[in-house]
Amino acid sequence: MAENPVKWLFLILASCLCFAFVLSESNLLIKKTYIVQMHKSAMPASFSSPLEWYSSKLKSVMSDTQSEGEGDGENRIIYSYQNAFHGVAAQLTEEEAERLKQEDGVVAILPETKYELHTTRSPMFLGLEPEESTSIWSQKLADHDVIVGVLDTGIWPESASFNDTGMTPVPAHWKGTCETGRGFQKYHCNRKIVGARVFYRGYEAATGKINEKNEYKSPRDQDGHGTHTAATVAGSPVRGANLLGYAYGTARGMAPGARIAAYKVCWTGGCFSSDILSAVDRAVGDGVNVLSISLGGGASSYSHDSLAIATFGAMEMGVFVSCSAGNGGPDPVSLTNVSPWITTVGASTMDRDFPGSVKLGSGRTISGVSLYKGRRLLQANKQYPLVYMGSNSSSPNPSSLCLEGTLDPHVVSGKIVICDRGINPRVQKGQVVKDAGGVGMILTNTAANGEELVADCHLLPAVAVGEMEGKAIKHYALTNGKPTATLAFLGTRLGVRPSPVVAAFSSRGPNFLTLEILKPDVVAPGVNILAAWTGELSPSSLPTDHRRVRFNILSGTSMSCPHVSGIAALIKARHPDWSPAAVKSALMTTAYVHDNIHNPLQDSSTAAASTPYDHGAGHINPLKALDPGLIYDISAQDYFEFLCTQKLTAMQLKAFSKHSNMSCHHNTLATPGDLNYPAISVVFPEDTAISTLTLHRTVTNVGPPASHYHVVVSPFKGVTIKVEPKTLNFTRRNQKLSYKISFTRKSPQTMPEFGGLVWKDGVHKVRSPIAITWLPPF
Repeated sequence: MAENPVKWLFLILASCLCFAFVLSESNLLIKKTYIVQMHKSAMPASFSSPLEWYSSKLKSVMSDTQSEGEGDGENRIIYSYQNAFHGVAAQLTEEEAERLKQEDGVVAILPETKYELHTTRSPMFLGLEPEESTSIWSQKLADHDVIVGVLDTGIWPESASFNDTGMTPVPAHWKGTCETGRGFQKYHCNRKIVGARVFYRGYEAATGKINEKNEYKSPRDQDGHGTHTAATVAGSPVRGANLLGYAYGTARGMAPGARIAAYKVCWTGGCFSSDILSAVDRAVGDGVNVLSISLGGGASSYSHDSLAIATFGAMEMGVFVSCSAGNGGPDPVSLTNVSPWITTVGASTMDRDFPGSVKLGSGRTISGVSLYKGRRLLQANKQYPLVYMGSNSSSPNPSSLCLEGTLDPHVVSGKIVICDRGINPRVQKGQVVKDAGGVGMILTNTAANGEELVADCHLLPAVAVGEMEGKAIKHYALTNGKPTATLAFLGTRLGVRPSPVVAAFSSRGPNFLTLEILKPDVVAPGVNILAAWTGELSPSSLPTDHRRVRFNILSGTSMSCPHVSGIAALIKARHPDWSPAAVKSALMTTAYVHDNIHNPLQDSSTAAASTPYDHGAGHINPLKALDPGLIYDISAQDYFEFLCTQKLTAMQLKAFSKHSNMSCHHNTLATPGDLNYPAISVVFPEDTAISTLTLHRTVTNVGPPASHYHVVVSPFKGVTIKVEPKTLNFTRRNQKLSYKISFTRKSPQTMPEFGGLVWKDGVHKVRSPIAITWLPPF
């Protein structure tokens, strides 16, 4: 009998091993989406088209166990790329992908990556209003139509922001189209929305078929994010725009005369790299001038980032690319989209907010924010019982976070409930309170959010407060025998000081891939932005919220990115011959670094001065960017030379050199810091024998032909700085002059140092931020 348990144990182990073997075998047979980049110039003459060659390559590595009907490699292809990128997205097993890597002409094989969305007062705040003014922006633009491609969740065409009244016919060079599907027909495109396409093959390959009853398999936007970003870029003026009475005024995009092409790449379950890549490729072929991409994936090296590779191709074709920096702040090194040819945009506040207040039974009144506008208002002269379900511990718990099902109606009914921020959506916390019978909510920031306040369209009376005030309210609720409070809502307030302030959620540098390339590039309005909204969804996006609005207020670097895309469109309209790097330079060198009370831009997370790791070159200044005086131009070959300094293999470099004539010259760029970037980042190595680092820059005169500039540089504790020459004397427009800047080690610092270099001619101030880092990083 004693043998039987051993025998059974042996049989169980054998079965498990067999099952594990079968499972591992089946995993090898599972097909996933891979992006296969090909070197087009390697295609043999025997093939009539690139697609035929790609299909042949796939067929040569396909497993013998493939199912019937898969004999042709073309059946495995999801997308074929031909403009910004050459290759295909295809369904392959791991084994097939490994075999394909060895094939001639295959440059790179990248696995599918999932991206996430980074989620009107601004025209006036940026100096673009009033519309009727005699400013240069209100003059008729030259006959240069600018088309902005918006990669997002689609578009809601009925919004008044996309009215095309008074617009000229669609430009003849436009090659795009208006794809149709449920809820979207050809007539939904017009002279404002000139194109609309959908990209879902990668998404469906990863998640299964889209449920067309629940989701529009068409360019129609039911999420709202894409409509909001598109309207921020180029929305037509709409008078009387507001959200439930808040932020009343005229809503308009940054470039109201520009056209919009909507590329729907994001769905309920996210956004996938093969779809995004196809959209970039298609947009370049369609003829966009600017790409606005308010989404990001995880951090990866240049050669493993399909969006970096695709946008390099877009840049080569003269397309300006603006991407959101991400919402990973205030943590350092939280940036996404850091390639130097991408304009990486962080978020800042405006001089408008939506105040609310909490009056405690102790008599103390605390300021906060809210967008609540409902029938249920609390009486100003009545105090309501106050309750906090947490403890004195600094760690929130499910009840203090007001997670679904955690509040006891017997405890919270008829009371104002204090909820800690985190985990579940802010507005949903209010729904949890409401369902449990609470009459109001105080939403308190935790250490992760600090003092930054984001207004929300709550479903019951609710006010959000900062971390310090939140602690005081919680202390009162926990120590007073009968704590009480009431809430008040004070509408819209303008002229807030100080502003702008760098948003706490805005992702921060330094640039984890290349310290010598300072990122983000700029910050732009990204907090409490009013813009068009889908008619499909409530302002809170919660299914329990049945309100419908024409405009909504959102916050995120998703909102700041389209501000820069729109300003780039305006600059491009005025200077159609400028390269993407020239447009970026104009935005960066004219950015400002002081707020409306003349102090350095603050960091909302600390209330201390922000640094170029937070705000990049500074806050965008559209009027100045139109006439920057000097620009730092960068060619596609220059960017390629930069990549040559990044220790990429010859094969990895081929991912960017789609044209066979692009190769490393080595003598043109000694270090990555020598890229002709508008920002300057110096990295001192640990080796103290290296006492001086010298960087080189070249500026192009885009101001008056006879222009004379002199240089001013901030003092630094750790280095002495010498600029040669100290003056630049131009005699003609578009003339290029070079200078060098030497940094000599004086007193190594334990923290990075920041400052600036400015070229002045009496009219223009061409400013470059400077960051000095001492390795090893502190």
